[in-house]
This record gives sequence, C-alpha cells and structure tokens, in this order.
Amino acid sequence: MLKNWINIFIYHLKNNKLFTALNVLGLSIGIAGLIFAILYWNDEHSYDAWNPQKDKIFLLTNEMSENTFWASSSAPVGAAIKEKTSEIEAYCYMDGDYINDIIKFRDKKIQSDKIVSAQKNFFEFFPFDFVEGNRKKALPDENSICLSEELAFQIFGNESALGKELTIQNKKVLVRGVYKLDKKSSYNPSCVVNFVDLFLKKTITQWGNFHYVLMIKAKQANATSAITRNLEKLYYTNLTERFAKLNGMTPAAYAEKYGVPQPHLESLESIRLHTKTGGLVEGKGNYQFLLIMVGLSILILILSIVNYVNSATANSIKRAKEVGVRKIIGASKANIVQQFVLETILITLFSILLSLVIVELSLPYYNDFLEKTLTLQGSQFYLQLVIIFIVTVAVAGIFPAIYVSNFEVLNVLKGNFGRSKSGVWLRNGMLIFQFAIAAFFIIGSYIVYSQIDHMNKKDLGFKANQILNISYRNVYGEEITDDFRFNRYQIIKNELLRIKGVKKVAGGAFVFGKSVSTSSYKYKDIEVDGSNISIDFGMLEMLKIKLAKGRFLSPKFAQDTINTMLINEAALKQLNEKDPIGKKIDWNGMEVTIVGVVKDFNLGNPGDPIPPMSFFHFKTVPWLAGALNNIYVDVDAQQMEQALTAIQKFWAKNVDPDYPFTYDFVEKEYKRSYSNYVKQKNLFSLLNVIVILIALFGLFSLASFSIERKMKEIAIRKTLGAETNVLLKELSKQYVVYCVIGFLIALFPTYYLLSKWLENFAYRLELTIYPFLIGFIVLLLLTLVVVLSRAYQATKVDVLQYLKYE
Repeated sequence: MLKNWINIFIYHLKNNKLFTALNVLGLSIGIAGLIFAILYWNDEHSYDAWNPQKDKIFLLTNEMSENTFWASSSAPVGAAIKEKTSEIEAYCYMDGDYINDIIKFRDKKIQSDKIVSAQKNFFEFFPFDFVEGNRKKALPDENSICLSEELAFQIFGNESALGKELTIQNKKVLVRGVYKLDKKSSYNPSCVVNFVDLFLKKTITQWGNFHYVLMIKAKQANATSAITRNLEKLYYTNLTERFAKLNGMTPAAYAEKYGVPQPHLESLESIRLHTKTGGLVEGKGNYQFLLIMVGLSILILILSIVNYVNSATANSIKRAKEVGVRKIIGASKANIVQQFVLETILITLFSILLSLVIVELSLPYYNDFLEKTLTLQGSQFYLQLVIIFIVTVAVAGIFPAIYVSNFEVLNVLKGNFGRSKSGVWLRNGMLIFQFAIAAFFIIGSYIVYSQIDHMNKKDLGFKANQILNISYRNVYGEEITDDFRFNRYQIIKNELLRIKGVKKVAGGAFVFGKSVSTSSYKYKDIEVDGSNISIDFGMLEMLKIKLAKGRFLSPKFAQDTINTMLINEAALKQLNEKDPIGKKIDWNGMEVTIVGVVKDFNLGNPGDPIPPMSFFHFKTVPWLAGALNNIYVDVDAQQMEQALTAIQKFWAKNVDPDYPFTYDFVEKEYKRSYSNYVKQKNLFSLLNVIVILIALFGLFSLASFSIERKMKEIAIRKTLGAETNVLLKELSKQYVVYCVIGFLIALFPTYYLLSKWLENFAYRLELTIYPFLIGFIVLLLLTLVVVLSRAYQATKVDVLQYLKYE
C-alpha cells in the first residue's frame, strides 16, 4: 500500500511540476526564514544562560529621571546595603567598559581590548571554568591577574601561565589563573585585574559619584523586594537628606524639585534583552528587532502554509475521480487521509532539507547583517525544527486530506464535482489573507524606508566631511598628573598640525553615536542633568556647529580655561533664561559662567531627543583630561592619502609604538550608531520581496486552477463572439475584489504596528494617506499583472480542444 501511495505521489509530481515546485519553494523560503529567526533568538537568549546563579545575581540600576537609567553606582552602596540586608550573599564592583591596553611579558607586548577591572570575587558572579589556578583565590589583591585561555596562549604559548609576572598600566601583576571563554556572557573578558579596590578606597564617602557597575548576589531569587526597600532607605538618608540639607531645603521639597535616584534590580538572565540601561560590556540585545524578526518570519511561514493549502485544495479537483474510484473499490476515509498526509510529509521533509541548504548558503550574509557569528548546528534548534515540521504537516496536510476524503462518490463519478462550490469559500478566504499580509509588508516597507531616509537627510547640526577621529590612548598612573596629560596632548597636536594636508586638530572627550558622562548643575532653583563634553579650542568650529548666542571658547580669553562653559539650546530651554550670557551656574560645587549657546546637534543616536549639553575646555575641569581619548583631525580631501600615511608614521614613532594606529571618519562612525534601524529597513525590504513572491506564487496557482475550471465556459463564450477584453475583465474582477478586501483588512493592523514602531524616534514622520495609497496601487498592479497574464493565455487556447466532446 505504501509503495502504491508513493507511486501515485510521483505520478502527480510529474504531471504538476510547476505547481509542486512553487509549493516546495514557498514552504522552503518560509521555513528558512523561521530558522534564521530561531538562530538569532537562541543566540540572544543564550547570554548568561550557562550561569548557575543567573536568577540570583542582579545588576543595580538607578533611575535618574523618567527615561534615564544608569548601570553605574556609587562606591559606598555595596558595603552599606550588604550590612543592612541579610538577604544579600555578596556584592561585586566592576568596570562598566572594557579597558584597551598593552600587556607586557619580558620583550613581548600583546594588545588586549577586553580587559576588565573588578573586585576579587568577580569569578563568583561569572564562574568560568578554570584550566589553571583556583577560581576562589583568583584575584586576592591588586597585584593579581587572570587570563583567558586564548590570551594565555598568545603570551606564553604552551607553557604554564601560573605564577608568571606581567606588566599592565606600568604595574607588575602575577598570573593567578587561566579560564575558558566558551560561553555567551554579559562579561567575556580577555583578562581580569583587581584595580577597582584602589578607586573604591578613594571614593568610599562619595555617594553621588556614580562610576562602577555593582552586581549583587541574593541568597534567594525572590529577595529583590526587600533589597530594593533597603536601597531606597539608604538613598533617602545619604542622597536626599544630605543634599536637601546642603541646599537649605526639606527632603520632601528637594525630592519634588530635583528628583532623586530610584534603585532597581535587574536579574542577570534578563539584562541582555530587557535592561533599561545601555547594557553591560558585551552590549544590549535589540529585543524589539528580535520580536519583529521572529514575528515576521512566523507570518511568512503562515503565508507559505496558506499558499500550500490553497494550491492543494484547488489541485484536489484533478484528483476527484481518483478518490471516487478508490472509495468504490473499498478505500476508507482514513486510508485517503493517510495517503494525502503522507504526500504532505514528503513535500514538507523535502522543503525542510531545501530550507537548510538555503540557510547554510545564506548564513555568511546573515552574519554580516546581524554582525554575529552564528553557525548552523542541529543540536541548537532541532526541537524547534521538529515543531515546525509537525505544525506544517498538521495544518498543510490534514485539512486538504480531510477535504478530499469527503468527496461524494456519485457526484465525482457523474462528472458534476467540477462545478461544486465546495471549498471555494475557504480558498478565497485564504487568498484574501495572503493579500492582507502582502499589503502589510508593502506599506510597512515604504514607511520604514521613508523614516530611515528621513533620518539620513535630517540636518544633524554638524558637518564632518573628511574629519578623522583618531583613537588616542591616554596615559594613566598614580604619578601621572592632569597637567602632564594635557601637555602631552598639546605636543601631539602641534606635531600633527605640521603634517602637510592637516588643516585643524582638536581633542574631544566624546565619540559621535555614543553616550557621554552626565552630571547635574544648578542655576537659581533649577537643576539640569547635562551631558558633560570636554573639548579643546576650535573643536566645535571644526565641526561647523553653529552658534546661537554669545561666543565659542577661545584661547584669547584666559577665563576660558578656568571658569567658563557653553551650553546647547536644549539646556537653555531648561534654564528658562532669555539671556543666559554671563549668567553663573553651580557645576559640581564650582561657579562657572555661560559665555555661549550652540545650536542643538546630534551627538547620540539621531532617533533620540537631543539632551542638554555643557561644553568645557579640558583645563577648566582638570580631571576631565583623563577622558581625552579622541583626537579629531580635519584633513584636506585632495591630500588625504598622503596625510594619513604621514600621521600613521608619526603616531607609530612618537605617540604610541606599542599600540596600533586606529582611526575612523566621523560621518561613517556616526552612521553606525543607528545601524539597528538601517537593519530593520533592510530586513523589511528583504522580507517584503519574499512575501510578494510567495503571495504571487499562490495567486498564480489559484488563478491557474480557477481559470482551468472555466476553460469550457471561455470556449463557449469565444464561440458566441465574446471579445478578449470582456473575457479578461470577467476572469480578473473577482481577484480585484479580493485584493481590495485584503487591503482593507490590513489597514488597521498596519497603521497600529507602524505607529508603535515610529514611537522609537524622537524625530519621526507623520503617517499620512500616501503610504497606504501607494501600497494599494502596488498590490493591485501586481495582482493584475499575474491574473491578466494567466487569463490572456487562457483566451488564446484552441476552442475546439474544449468543445469537441460536447
């Protein structure tokens, strides 16, 4: 019996090559899209999943304002909350960013850009497997270092690393352990040092100095409420009451006027995708993008299955007599259902194999798109693949099989079945559903493309043509002063200006597309949380940032290196001062005079609102010289190649021979800051093409079967003198109606979902009727092209072929 079913299946494959190919291709594309989404989903959810205490480890975040959350904490918090709360097992301070530095061993120098400074119990929070040393005693003091297996091999080869002496930041350290980095983690450091304790000792009384990341390990996963309550009490005593007293206010009045940080705990297992902060050092996953990708992939698979069901039920008319004869000779409904389900299983299995081939061939491009290194390993998603197979067979196979098994034998054998309306309503309903999905993708692609294009064309408030951002490794150490750092920079700047083609040079403690440090300052009774940007003279002018009031910082004015500042228009609005020039503000206990207001410009993501900004010369706030890690150089475009070569030679010889020369163009660097939105645009465009193709496959198949059923009617009409244009109109009008209905069904979901997506942007397009109108026209044109082309072929057939037996 099974052999007979397979022979029949092969026979129908040969007779319906085109439609079988379209069905298999449609299912393969749908399944491949979902496999891609599953790979991405599994990768993002694998972060910290290996950590046995991921539900007991929490990141302390601080809500500074309604939409601002910091992952950094003050130095005294850890010890104070541990002493006050019995539910806490341990706490650990660590760097919020990786350190990029040189590690020296004898004559060997290795650059590492993933160094983490943390307290000695770091490996209690991230228990990597150790291949050398003891995890519990890995960082006993500030003279200790632990290396990843890869870094240890780079430095020592096959020799044991344990007990060897290294130099980092001019400090001698001993290797206490070597660990494996073979798991996804919020921290994946190449090496770990214990330099944090030195800083904590210096700032142990500074409650308002939010600097290091603080991780808290609770004894129980459900202890967050008790810990948070105690944190709120600590904040009230040490922040609200203290600063209220300094300002001569009651705590309640101070809290209402200026607000106070609100502590929150985020579990380690949720940080990657659900943190309200910027994430930990390995970055923050884009949960919205992940949901969009999975949702759209599921939608495409549904579309593929609907397409298959439509085609299968329409094609079943050709097999009506086969089913009727089989029933006459004794086949039961169950036998017929089993046969058709078997055929669906075979097609689905082949589709899955083809989808895996598509995924394997496309994976390099997918990795480039996501900036990941995903691999196709069955063990990672075989369960999901089994579920996809079962669901596809259940939906795509069982219903058509039941539909076919219910054919009435007498109607089939009398030849009346071809005129039956059975199942037509379902096929038409599914076709309308396909039109609705296609309309959603066409309109959505247009809106997403328009929004990203709007961001690209928006005036960013600065111009950075041919301006280089050179990564400058500042100098650190207990004996290094702020004056020494600035003087070293000045020497480098003067030497760069001598290079042919270099027009301007200025240092800036910021990078376009990234956040900068924030602190509050006061004017009268107003408090502003501003982004602090330390710059050298000429920095803003180089970037062609416009002046709204007053003047730029200038070496002509001695006070500009002592007690002056610039603000932007966003800060001016919060100050509520018509004429801010000459007004004095209290910045971190220092009286500073406003000498100018610059027009707003985008420093961070162009989709985000522009925050209040304050600009200082490096010497005005000396400790900000430690953040001077970028030197901006304006180069003549015609001499770019020669100038770059000269800069690189100078850098390697005189600035940092141990450290590779790295630079970027400011405009390219900035565009990468909103690459996630560009990815969404590209994803929508790609999926739009796929959806349209699958929908057109289904429309072509259904139109072909529908028109084939009407061939005798077409022949009779032609014999009676019907013109081709009349026949085309009659054959296509029902599909135009279905197209309109599908479009109308898609209107509200499309408007709602795209409106929610646009809420991500502070500067966004307003939804108008035009995207929907364009979407409808495109959908209608595609429908008419497919249906009319198929209908036109039908009107050109030989009439006698369909009438000779009548």
